[in-house]
Amino acid sequence: MCTPDIPGTTLFDGRQARKGYALNKMCFSFNQAANREAFVRDEDAYCAAYGLNAQQREAIRARNVLQLIEAGGNAYYLAKFAGIFGLDMQDIGAQQTGLTKAEFQARLLAAA
Repeated sequence: MCTPDIPGTTLFDGRQARKGYALNKMCFSFNQAANREAFVRDEDAYCAAYGLNAQQREAIRARNVLQLIEAGGNAYYLAKFAGIFGLDMQDIGAQQTGLTKAEFQARLLAAA
């Protein structure tokens, strides 16, 4: 099957899922409050325990959603990570599109 090329978009396909397995597994763990607290206490140790690679670790440090997606992150799991910092899916969408949250929300309302 041919995957369409969408400029500026990283498609989450089987290859990306395999690439991001450790990252997404770690983000899924944030469903538990104790795990969120452990991450905040010692981020490096928490990432190491899940076996994140250098690209994933750098994206975590930068808190950069686009880098996390390029490193194999799935937006739904990344929302668990963003939640630690009080961010929601609209914050993530704004970061992905290069807009402020207010601009992103306005775009959503205009499309409705």
